[in-house]
Amino acid sequence: MMKFFTLLLVFIFFTLNADAQTASLNGKVKNADNSPIQNGIVALKNTRYNTPISQNGDYSFPNIPQGNYTVVAFALGKQNSEQNITLDKPINTQNFTLQNLTDRLLNEVVVLAQQDKAFGIVRLNSVQNFTLYEGKKNEIIVLKNLVANTATNNPRQIFGQITGLNIWESDGAGLQLGIGGRGLSPNRTSHFNTRQNGYDISADALGYPESYYTPPAEAIEKIEVIRGASSLQYGTQFGGTVNFQFKKGVTDTPIEYVGRQTYGINKFINSFNSLGGTVNNGKLNYYTFYQRRQGNGFRPNSAYNANTAFFNLNYSITPKTNIVLEYTYTHYLAQQAGGLTDALFDKDPTQSLRSRNWFKVDWNLFALHISHKFSANTELNVRNFGLIASRQSLGNLDRINVADFNQDRDFIKGTFNNLGNETRLVHRYNLGKQKNVLLAGARIYAGTTTATQGLGDNQQGPNFMFQNPNNVEGSDYKFPNYNISLFAEHIFNINNKFSITPGIRWENIKTFANGYYRYILRDNAGNIVVDKINNEKINRNRSFAIAGLGFAYKLKPELAFYGNISQNYRAINFSDLRIQNLNFVVDSNLTDEKGFTADVGIKGNINNIFTYEITAFYLYYNNRIGQILKTYQAPLFLDYRFRTNVAASRNIGVEYFASVNLARLNNWLPKKHDFTLFINTSIIDAKYIKSKEASIQNKQVEMVPPFIFRSGLNYLTQKWRAGFQINYVAQHFSDATNAPRTSSAVEGIIHAYTVADVTAAYNINRFLTLEASCNNLLDAKYFTRRAESYPGPGIIPADFRSYYVTLQVKLPYKLTSKYRNENTN
Repeated sequence: MMKFFTLLLVFIFFTLNADAQTASLNGKVKNADNSPIQNGIVALKNTRYNTPISQNGDYSFPNIPQGNYTVVAFALGKQNSEQNITLDKPINTQNFTLQNLTDRLLNEVVVLAQQDKAFGIVRLNSVQNFTLYEGKKNEIIVLKNLVANTATNNPRQIFGQITGLNIWESDGAGLQLGIGGRGLSPNRTSHFNTRQNGYDISADALGYPESYYTPPAEAIEKIEVIRGASSLQYGTQFGGTVNFQFKKGVTDTPIEYVGRQTYGINKFINSFNSLGGTVNNGKLNYYTFYQRRQGNGFRPNSAYNANTAFFNLNYSITPKTNIVLEYTYTHYLAQQAGGLTDALFDKDPTQSLRSRNWFKVDWNLFALHISHKFSANTELNVRNFGLIASRQSLGNLDRINVADFNQDRDFIKGTFNNLGNETRLVHRYNLGKQKNVLLAGARIYAGTTTATQGLGDNQQGPNFMFQNPNNVEGSDYKFPNYNISLFAEHIFNINNKFSITPGIRWENIKTFANGYYRYILRDNAGNIVVDKINNEKINRNRSFAIAGLGFAYKLKPELAFYGNISQNYRAINFSDLRIQNLNFVVDSNLTDEKGFTADVGIKGNINNIFTYEITAFYLYYNNRIGQILKTYQAPLFLDYRFRTNVAASRNIGVEYFASVNLARLNNWLPKKHDFTLFINTSIIDAKYIKSKEASIQNKQVEMVPPFIFRSGLNYLTQKWRAGFQINYVAQHFSDATNAPRTSSAVEGIIHAYTVADVTAAYNINRFLTLEASCNNLLDAKYFTRRAESYPGPGIIPADFRSYYVTLQVKLPYKLTSKYRNENTN
């Protein structure tokens, strides 16, 4: 560890003092009223140099060759500004003032800007938001460029253009997101490091990395998806990183209101209301929203209600120092209709055999960020974050082929209390004539999870109480976790076309388990024969380093190759070791999972009409934790899932994404019309290759569709937006033994399915927009998962055809004031 520190400090010292015979260009970009422009870009025309505009309106090119350039500044809704400049001294300054577009120009620019994007997908710059993306597969989903049903958080539409994703559908309201990439389980997105505005939102990043909270799509500006190589900067996980970036307040008015009211089938009601703006002479930007969702679901016993609130304060202390304060609250209560057997699903997917199952979540997220720019070359970001949360489930966990006799219900309660800090330093410098970038950082994290299981009452309602809170019948555990990480990545630009990006991450992980579980044995009359309490204390302390290497080769501005390989590590989850459930048993000797991911790809653009990306990947997963089908001993002889380190597995696949702007082919549509087609395909071969269990050797890895195909059309004019999307997911298995069907329906085939969605929107005027959506247009009867526990157990049917209509109202303060004055005069 000391060697790591020493080498890192020496390297930083060397780079900080590197002699750069180049020039820097800095400046500010402002609105006509002198308030700072946000979320714009400044670029050097006909070069590869571009940089985002900061929250304070600043931009900076720290090291560029001296010479003559044309500098362009632009932002959405503003007229572009160009300036010719000669860089002939070490430090140069150029400021910009951007004027508002007229209505005619604004409509034209919005259409053309969206034509330049692949149906809502854009790529990340090499360095952005204190993160290095060079040599990594990455995508940004820009929500305003999608035509999708955001009121229900429809993941098929929102993530439809991200390749290689298996998407679980557990509820029609988007309460919980379940996505898995490249053959990893979608269960509560646990194989991704899931973040909001750059900080963790999962229950416990080490011991329980599941996400019970999903940010509302109506509040999201963009979603960043970075694949396995993000393990060096964001954590050691196999899947990569998903980061939800919320919207910010508008910069040219003190207050703007946006209200979206949605009504749909099965008494679905969604009310989303936000306020945002900039005050205090442009120094304070704020954004806040409240969302209420409720509905009955398409099956009996599946009603829900959810409330989410958020606020963000972004204050510029000085032109170089910025502080951000955030708070998120969500609460939802959902009745769960339970699962079905194969026979029951075939007969009637809408039926429910459980009327007493409930699920409740309370989530409180806190964040405090501080960013400081020491110079044009060096920036520091400090992210502090915390979580106070709980999840509670109550109901009958017996197999779905066993009737509910109104016995006492199982009650499982988990609480999560976490604090963390992540500090990142980005430094740019020159070696010779090439600009290079170093990112170094540290992470400190402490989390405590509690998991308690016992008997609740035998009633119908959501009474989340233990019968014997001081002596629960199942188990009672406390799981503290501590983590210290150091990480560094570096972009070495060998020349203007080729770069390599090595990286390293050192981890120290301490996990503890302290508690007890009870073993209760009853005779045939129900009398207790054995009641034994087993106390446990487990602690694990491990330190290790993982490394990675990436490359990028830009053959020309519109054609690039990339590749990387990165080691991965996933700590076991203590928090579910002692959950008692007849449908599955967990091996008490679980060990951590290790492996690596590698991919190589090509991405290009032909005449701004056709964009494409092809990626081949290999994922090696050792000590993989999976589930195999076993049978209880006499006298039960019931089948169950046994969760253990089943084997080593390897996933090999190819991902392909392409988008073509049909409107630009022969210009057969008017200039202000856009008509785009996209195709998203993945082919994955995932097998177990090393296993002591003969029943799974060379079997297919569970939850891995061998073929996924998604395609969509998007039509856009000044007044209309419309989108159609179709999804096909091939047949795959739900357990490692590849069982085709079992009596409990916990194991079995996930049948192939095809589902389509359509959404349309009409801009009535500058203030009103009307939207309509139809999810599952073809009314397919299908399911995406078999659950061993809540919300099952058994088959969880996906929603049937459903309809929604939304009215959006947008009221900027300046505009309302203007019209008020005109009416007064």
